[in-house]
Amino acid sequence: MEHYDVMIIGGGPAGATLAWALEASDKRILIIDKQAFPRDKTCAGWVTPAVMDSLRIDREVYARSHTLQPITGFRIGMMGQSAVDNDHVDIVSYGIRRCEFDAYLLDRVTADKQLSTPVKSVERIGNSWIVNGEFEAPLLVGAGGHFCPVAHRLGEGPGSHELVVAAKEVEFEMTPEQAAVCRARGNVPELWFCRDLKGYAWVFRKGNYLNIGLGREDNHRLTDHLNRFVDEMKQDGRIPPDLPGRFKGHAYLLYGHAERPLIDDGVILIGDAAGLAYTQSGEGIRPAIESALIAAEVIQHAPDMSARCLQRYGEAISERFGTRALNEDSGWQIPDWIKTPLAGGLMRSHWFTRKVVTEKWFLHQQVPPLKLAL
Repeated sequence: MEHYDVMIIGGGPAGATLAWALEASDKRILIIDKQAFPRDKTCAGWVTPAVMDSLRIDREVYARSHTLQPITGFRIGMMGQSAVDNDHVDIVSYGIRRCEFDAYLLDRVTADKQLSTPVKSVERIGNSWIVNGEFEAPLLVGAGGHFCPVAHRLGEGPGSHELVVAAKEVEFEMTPEQAAVCRARGNVPELWFCRDLKGYAWVFRKGNYLNIGLGREDNHRLTDHLNRFVDEMKQDGRIPPDLPGRFKGHAYLLYGHAERPLIDDGVILIGDAAGLAYTQSGEGIRPAIESALIAAEVIQHAPDMSARCLQRYGEAISERFGTRALNEDSGWQIPDWIKTPLAGGLMRSHWFTRKVVTEKWFLHQQVPPLKLAL
């Protein structure tokens, strides 16, 4: 049996950031992930400057060997009508490829790693957790995304009562011929909202890489919405007429609708495992990074790993992201006055698409950088 102080299930941005943030402590840490890295991760893939700063990533150095697409504007519209272009002049976000970004975060961690290792069993014996009958620790951290086995053990796991957003997307490197006919610009991602505002699609060019996808609450109609969107984009010349490969699916919880507990005796959930994706945009990277940094502070200062001592983590998450307002009828928590015939007009407004959709819903510019006052 290998003994550790902290076992992190999931080597994505949340798990890797937690291990990185705990490196200054004297704790022995293990990261377990079912996949090998670099991995193929479905995600539109953009991060704000706040994320890069929190991770202390030198953007110039990162860009030398990784995709880092500066974003200076957004093209926003409602499906079936013309879009609005908003130029922000300054860089407001960056496009990344998750296969590169996740591997970079994990590679810089010096903690022990067990990759290509599915979690087959989780047992609680006394004050310790035993994973796969091989690894033991008093603290188990769930960082394995929506279907994280720790989240399943802690609560009910993924269930029909949870409002889950389902998405499908494809990312590929364009040929010179495809790049020549693609009208999407790298510095201006395109966001196209469904007419019922229960989801949105995107076209995001990162150099020669193109990411296309759509996410909605009602996944039983997801493929139909996606096919219609792709056909419209092809007809308009926004994307190449020949798309390689197939669209891959994934799911996540919106923060305002997640019902999962965040802590228990010897357990913490972070990132998508805790259901922390921003409710308006579905972005999960910034909440994953910030929840990991908050968890690291709590773990380092907790006298023991009891639920009582870990409760500060749950309180800090509420302070940072707000109190969850569980209401399955509220959709993406867009105000009802927007979900009216006025919605089409609002999506044609430069002010609304810039100040509300872009700066508030997607960039969260009103949210100050994370300062840990625990």
